Amino acid sequence: LGNICRSPLAEAAFRQAADEAGLAVQVDSAGTGDWHAGHPPDRRAQAIARQHGIDIAHYRARQLQPVDFLRFDHVFVMDHDNLADARAIVPDGAPCGPVLLLDLVPGREGAAVADPYYGGEEHFEDTWADVTAAARALVARLRAEG
Repeated sequence: LGNICRSPLAEAAFRQAADEAGLAVQVDSAGTGDWHAGHPPDRRAQAIARQHGIDIAHYRARQLQPVDFLRFDHVFVMDHDNLADARAIVPDGAPCGPVLLLDLVPGREGAAVADPYYGGEEHFEDTWADVTAAARALVARLRAEG
């Protein structure tokens, strides 16, 4: 929603998986809300990323824009609320529309990425597990597509 928890972790996990696979990708995260625009990720998101060897302190929240559907080949969202919000701004002629991130993971189709914001530190580990599984699945899909 605000681009300070799940989506920056998803960006970090995908960057890491793509780098490990030797894929050159352009990736960015955004939220459907604007209330955290310009802010760094939640300190707990930064901590879990750091535990996995990734520094996301320099990331800054931004709001999803219609142009994102023209700039990127894929736009993934974390849950059904974000899916509805993102669908509402897809411009005419866009080559892609929003898709739930966990639709990439066999057996998790239709599921939301765990939202850790109101939980404790352990909830961020659950979110990391979700986004890492999706990142690996996306890398496998991209490699298969060539």
